[in-house]
Amino acid sequence: MAHASPASPSAAALVDGFSLEMTGKDVAGLHEARAIIPRGTKINVTFLGNEDLEMRVAAARAVKESGFVPVPHISARRLESPAQLEEFLGRLHEVGATEHVFAVGGDPADPAGPYPDALSLIQSGLLQQYGVREVSIAGYPEGHPDIADDVLWRHLDEKALALAQQGLDAVILTQFAFDTEPVVDWIAAVRERSIDAPIRVGTPGPAGIKRLISFARRFGVGANAMIVKKYGFSLTNLMGTAGPDRFVSDLAEQLPAAATVKLHFYTFGGLLATAQWAREFVAAEYSGAVQ
Repeated sequence: MAHASPASPSAAALVDGFSLEMTGKDVAGLHEARAIIPRGTKINVTFLGNEDLEMRVAAARAVKESGFVPVPHISARRLESPAQLEEFLGRLHEVGATEHVFAVGGDPADPAGPYPDALSLIQSGLLQQYGVREVSIAGYPEGHPDIADDVLWRHLDEKALALAQQGLDAVILTQFAFDTEPVVDWIAAVRERSIDAPIRVGTPGPAGIKRLISFARRFGVGANAMIVKKYGFSLTNLMGTAGPDRFVSDLAEQLPAAATVKLHFYTFGGLLATAQWAREFVAAEYSGAVQ
């Protein structure tokens, strides 16, 4: 396991209040980690092609019952009809898991139904009917392999505007990165567009280096030798694990003091390993050393 390094006050503040991500298959891992995850932590629940309705709802219920805040993903392009969207929202509402959702386009090349993107989900008007108060929307500091940058920016503007017009709170949740420079530049560009929604920077939790590289390639994240060296490991030495210590410290140093930014951890190495790393990293500010 990658151990946390002593944190600076600004870096610890950036980590404090983190959110996590889990799949529908991670309920056992959630139970294993719940004692060290701060109560009230937001935990996103994925909407993947190898999950079904029951699995997604059960995971969201487990998050709620464990004392955390469920943030179910709604994958627009996987939905076959408005009725399927309403069924999902209705089941989530039954278990108290609709106040916060993440509206995302999703992976399929062709939409299964009438929702080609997250904007169309937001504009459907259905979210508020099931108690949604806050919607997370996606941000891509390093771009998207299949979507042009101008389209990404236009959609970000339109989603932020649509949520504001509907009286819904917005959070921008970014794809994970290994390099802080494009993240910081992208955050500045978001603010220049007068979008003031809180931003959660996607950050890989501690995991095996091979696993991290695999996910980077899958999601189109930059993973060349220079970038991963900045992150703290080498493409020529893929043994062992790596944690986000350097990334988090560098990000904290580069962000403006008043930046409304927190971290969202992609738990590639598991919920327990990520939660342990975050607890140690924050505690190091006060103790000066890892406990």
